Amino acid sequence: MMNGGDLVNNKSAVAGGVEDVYGEDVATMEQPVTPWTVSVASGYTLIRDLRHNKGLAFTEKERDAHYLRGLLPPAVLSQELQEKRMMHNLRQYEVPLQRYMAMMDLQERNERLFYKLLIDNVEELLPVVYTPTVGEACQKYGSIFRRPQGLYISLKEKGKILEVLKNWPERSVQVIVVTDGERILGLGDLGCQGMGIPVGKLSLYTALGGVRPSACLPITIDVGTNNEKLLNDEFYTGLRQRRATGQEYDELLHEFMSAVKQNYGEKVLIQFEDFANHNAFELLARYSSSHLVFNDDIQGTASVVLAGLIAALKLLGGTLADHRFLFLGAGEAGTGIAELIALEMSKQTGNPIEENRKKIWLVDSKGLIVESRKQSLQHFKKPWAHEHEPVTKLVDAVKAIKPTVLIGTSGVGKQFTKEVVEAMASINEKPLIMALSNPTSQAECTAEEAYTWSEGRAIFASGSPFDPFEYNGKVFVPGQANNAYIFPGFGLGLITSGAIRVHDDMLLAASEALASQVTEEHFEKGLIYPPFTSIRKISANIAAKVAAKAYELGLASHLPQPKDLVKYAESCMYNPGYRSYL
Repeated sequence: MMNGGDLVNNKSAVAGGVEDVYGEDVATMEQPVTPWTVSVASGYTLIRDLRHNKGLAFTEKERDAHYLRGLLPPAVLSQELQEKRMMHNLRQYEVPLQRYMAMMDLQERNERLFYKLLIDNVEELLPVVYTPTVGEACQKYGSIFRRPQGLYISLKEKGKILEVLKNWPERSVQVIVVTDGERILGLGDLGCQGMGIPVGKLSLYTALGGVRPSACLPITIDVGTNNEKLLNDEFYTGLRQRRATGQEYDELLHEFMSAVKQNYGEKVLIQFEDFANHNAFELLARYSSSHLVFNDDIQGTASVVLAGLIAALKLLGGTLADHRFLFLGAGEAGTGIAELIALEMSKQTGNPIEENRKKIWLVDSKGLIVESRKQSLQHFKKPWAHEHEPVTKLVDAVKAIKPTVLIGTSGVGKQFTKEVVEAMASINEKPLIMALSNPTSQAECTAEEAYTWSEGRAIFASGSPFDPFEYNGKVFVPGQANNAYIFPGFGLGLITSGAIRVHDDMLLAASEALASQVTEEHFEKGLIYPPFTSIRKISANIAAKVAAKAYELGLASHLPQPKDLVKYAESCMYNPGYRSYL
C-alpha cells in the first residue's frame, strides 16, 4: 500500500490543507466510510482503535461486516445514549482529578465520543480537561500515568530529533503544542510532567476550533527539572537531572525547530506553551521570522484580555486611550497584554506606540516599574519604565496611578486585597478588575471578594472559572478571560488560510472578533465575554477575521481566498459524530 502522503487528492483534501487520505471527512455524515488503518480495521483491532471505535454503537450490519459478533454485548446504543451514560458516570465522581482521568481514558478508547462529550458539555467539562484540573493532573502526572500521549523529546534524543518525529504515525500534522515544563500555569517547574498542558490544549483545538485530532501533535521537550520533589519522586517519568541551560538548551531547541519544519513543512503551527520568561521571549523573537510560531502565554493571553477590554468599553465608556492600566505581574503575560493594548491604541488613534505605553503601568515583585530602575530591569520590562518616584506596595501604586483597570498576571494568589479593591472602587464608579492567574488557587482575588469589596460595582473577569455570585439581590456572572476563547479559532484561521507567519495585526483581529460576540444580554449580567456554549461559532468568526488579515497581509498561501470566510471555517471543522462503516 502506498504511503499516506502519496494518496492525497488535493481536490478532496479537507480545507485548510489537512490531508484526508481516505475521504473520511469529505464524505457527508450520511455516506459510509471504510475504517482504514494500515489495512481495513476489523474485529478485535477495530474496537481497540481509538479513532474508529464506536463502542456499542456498531449496528447489526456493521457487526457482521467487520467480524464483531460476540466481541460486543448484544445491545446497540446510539452515540447520544453513550454520551448520556458517560456524563452520568462523570457526575458521580466528587474529585475533579477522577473526572480528568475518566476523560483521558475515554480519549484513549473512543476519540469521537470524547469530542462529542466535550463539545456538547463544554462549560461543564472545560475545567475538567483544562484549567484548573489540568494543573493538579500535571503535578501528579507520574502517579496517574497510564498510556503515553504525544512525543517526548529529551536530551537523549539530541542529534536524532528528525528520526523521533518520524516515529509519530501521522504525517499531516498542522498544529504542534510544545512545552519544556518549566513554568506550568502558576505551579512552577514540573519538568516532563508538563505534558498534560499540550495534550489539554490540543483537545481544545479540536473541540473548540474544529482542527482534526490527527492533525494535532503534543510535544514535551525534557531538558531536566530543578524541582527537587520530582527529582526524588520514584514515579517521576522524566530525566533525573537539573535543567540544561545556555548552549546545550539552545542547540536542542534549534534542532527541534529545524526538524519540525523539515518533517512537516512551512505551514505547521508551533505553539509554545508554559516556557519560563527568559526562554519564552527569546524563542518567539528568534523563530517568528522563520517559522509559523505563536506563544499562547504572551500572545494568546494578550489577545483574550484585549478582547475583554474592548467589550468592557461598552460598560465603562470612552476609548482604550481614555483609560489607565495597572498590572500586577510583569512577566510573559503582563508585558504581552500591555504591548497588545498599546498596539490597539495606536491602531485606533494613530499615536506612536511609545506614547500609548505611558498609559500602562506595571508592578513586579520589587514594586512599580519606574525609570530609576531601568538599568537593573530585564529587557522585556524596560519599555514600561516610566518617570515616577519608586512605589513598593500595590495599594500605594493604585492610589498614585489611579488606574481604571487593574490586571493581575502575577501567578501569586490573594494579591488583590480588600484594601486594593476598595482603593480601586474609591477611584472608579465601575472598576474593571481582572484576576488572571491560574489555577483558581493562584487567582489574585475571587469573584466574591471583588464584588463584595467594591459593593457590587466591579466588572470582574478571571483566568479560571468562578461560580455566579449574588450580592444585594443581584446575581453577578464572572467573566472568564480564558485563552481557549482565542487560540483554537486563531489556529484554525492560520490553517484555513495557509498562513506562513503570525503577525500582530492577526492578534488584534482575533481580539476584535471575540469582543464583537458579546451582546447586550451578556453586558446586563456584567459579562465581558460571551458564554462558552457558543464557542464553535465564536471560533469560526475569529478564524475568519484572522484568515482575512492573513490574505490582506499577503501571508496566506491557500489561494484563491474563499468568498465567505466564516462559512469556509465552519466547513473545515471536525465533526465528532459516528460514521457508518458499510
